[in-house]
Amino acid sequence: MLPDEPVRPHPEGPVQLPGCYRHPERETGVGCSRCGRPICPACMVSASVGFHCPACVAGEGSAARPARPARTRFGGLPVGDGALVTKVLIGLNLLVFVLTEYVSQAWGVRLAMLSGTSFGGVPVRYGVAAGPEEWYRIATAVFVHAGPFHVLMNMVSLWVLGPQLERVLGRSRFLALYLVSGLAGNAFAYVVTGGTVYSVGASGAIFGLLGATAVLFRANRAPLGPVMALLVFNLVITFSVSAIDWRAHIGGLVAGAVTAAGLMYAPPARRNLVQGLTVAGVLGAVVLMVAVQTALLAG
Repeated sequence: MLPDEPVRPHPEGPVQLPGCYRHPERETGVGCSRCGRPICPACMVSASVGFHCPACVAGEGSAARPARPARTRFGGLPVGDGALVTKVLIGLNLLVFVLTEYVSQAWGVRLAMLSGTSFGGVPVRYGVAAGPEEWYRIATAVFVHAGPFHVLMNMVSLWVLGPQLERVLGRSRFLALYLVSGLAGNAFAYVVTGGTVYSVGASGAIFGLLGATAVLFRANRAPLGPVMALLVFNLVITFSVSAIDWRAHIGGLVAGAVTAAGLMYAPPARRNLVQGLTVAGVLGAVVLMVAVQTALLAG
């Protein structure tokens, strides 16, 4: 348009601006930079980019999205007390120890990893070998201990290894790691001994935490020397003392390392799926070992 050219009327008439979503009678050309709703000067809330409407500022806008909760590196929820599950497990182990050692020793027999195929020379299957109704022993034996020194050593080890893993994995993943390691240790002992076994203690679960710690060091690219030295030391003791069930230790160690690898190396895009399948896979292997061994004994 030339400077002296008269203003031409808009071919479609004057432009109609939208009304503020809170004050429809007030026309405005400004919209909320989050939800896009038109807002008048009275409703504009300054933001780092443009303006927000009062609803979005209050978290009620159509475009407002709830903030995702913070996660640890391996998908757990960060918590104030990073050792709560560890403390609960220690308390539960001590409670069961008092029950089975000082209140009723008969409960120690009911909860132990007990299995056999003959009694007094008579072929008879009892304990885990008797069938699924006795398989609960694979889990309960993880919390039974034979004497004060036994429970003391395991609980000290749990307190040393547990909090670090619980903080990086989160409570639920750490608990899953502990339990599947203990279950796998007892199941492996049942298979290797041919169905005749008596074993108690959290050592399988503790060795699982030791294997997981090695995986954690590897994932963090930290020197493996200290944790490998601790592992070798415990393995030497395991195979040097006849009263120690090395089968439960090895089974727990392998299960803990495998479970930790699935938990710590799961791709972020499919983390929950891979982690869930890892835990389910280890549990499936435990059930399969016990079921196959029991079937062989029955046959």
